[in-house]
Amino acid sequence: MALMQPIKLMVVDDHSLFRRGLLSLLSQDGRFEVVSEAGDMGEALRLVARAGPDLILLDNHLPGVRGVDGIPALKEAYPSARVLMLTVSEDEADLAAAMQAGADGYLLKTVESDQLCDAIVKVLAGESVISPEMMSKFVAAFRAKPTAVMPGASNQGPGTVALDGRDLTSLSTREMAILKLIARGDSNKLIARALDIAETTVKVHVQHIFRKLQLSSRVQVALFAAARRLV
Repeated sequence: MALMQPIKLMVVDDHSLFRRGLLSLLSQDGRFEVVSEAGDMGEALRLVARAGPDLILLDNHLPGVRGVDGIPALKEAYPSARVLMLTVSEDEADLAAAMQAGADGYLLKTVESDQLCDAIVKVLAGESVISPEMMSKFVAAFRAKPTAVMPGASNQGPGTVALDGRDLTSLSTREMAILKLIARGDSNKLIARALDIAETTVKVHVQHIFRKLQLSSRVQVALFAAARRLV
């Protein structure tokens, strides 16, 4: 049986100490191979096609061109790469700009290492990933202006949720409660604590919600709830 090829990563961050720490962290996980690093957008654009990353971890506060403003150029230079923002910015305008520009996820640098690694894998599997702390801002931005948040909103591109006839009545009372907590940005652990149930039970309910509503990620669930004014 052939071994799976590691996920090739590129790290773009102007803080060399943080970048070195991140490279060290990622190199300890056998699922990943860091193939390139850059300290600004110009350097990233020069290196990306040659490096051929599967995913780019991109900071927003870069010298010269901001990360969110450079996403289209990165996508043009190497279209197959996914882009996962990893930043300190909690500004909802930066979040909306990143997703509109084509980012596949938005994480804060306060994320735990295991959550970051899991998020990378999820993004490569086609999910959109957003830090729980940013989810409520994301939902608010979507409610205010849906097409300014998710890429491809007008043509049902990745991460979008059609406003169709998906039937909420198929959800149980407990599943409805969990759906609203997901939209608020709560993790499975927080949901379990709030409802006084086991975390494994929450995971089962979340999978039932995905299946019944024909959704594939927590971000889609949050947008689905926001579009129907459930949060």
